[in-house]
Amino acid sequence: MNRYVSVAVLGLLAVVVLFAVAPMFAQAPKGWMVRTDHSMNASDPDAAGDVKFVTMGSGFHATNPRAAVYWNPANTMTGNYSVKGTVKLVKAGSHTEYYGLIIGGSDLGGPAQSYLYFMVAADGTFLIKRRNGDSTETISPATENSAVKTPDASGQSTNALEVRVMSNKIDYLINGTVVKSVPKTGAAAKTDGIYGIRVNHMLEVHIDGFSASKN
Repeated sequence: MNRYVSVAVLGLLAVVVLFAVAPMFAQAPKGWMVRTDHSMNASDPDAAGDVKFVTMGSGFHATNPRAAVYWNPANTMTGNYSVKGTVKLVKAGSHTEYYGLIIGGSDLGGPAQSYLYFMVAADGTFLIKRRNGDSTETISPATENSAVKTPDASGQSTNALEVRVMSNKIDYLINGTVVKSVPKTGAAAKTDGIYGIRVNHMLEVHIDGFSASKN
């Protein structure tokens, strides 16, 4: 079940309900939207509590008992462009979950949601998928790569992610290293649209330097 929340500033919360009553959020950056996904796996349930997405310092801070996508409808890119963000894993659950960037988004609050996502996990792997409605299509499966920084003794790690969209291919970078390059065909063909952030459940993540620019 998906939930779609439009959050206003200064603590005045306007809630738009899609399919179910949405949880209230303490704060959120002006103009940003949040859509959460419930775990349908009984052996891997969501945690208790509300999803929170707040401005913190120069970036954003996401606390995710459930998986969620975060976006501002004004953040769109077309043609050749790059999207980047430095994601710090602050707290992880007991098993592998992913977090990172989305691009090429459309209908993110509706049943026909669509986007590409590029994510990393604490086990040193990354993956790339396409979301279409309630289904997903794998572009690159979970793959271990030395460019992915894994948690230190404190349980935290920081990775700079970047997606570079070109006329005929997409490069995916982690800490300045191209870890995957795919042609703009099939599931990776649609790249025009909204860019944002996705964080899976059981994670707490901080995002700095989130931006987009034309190539």
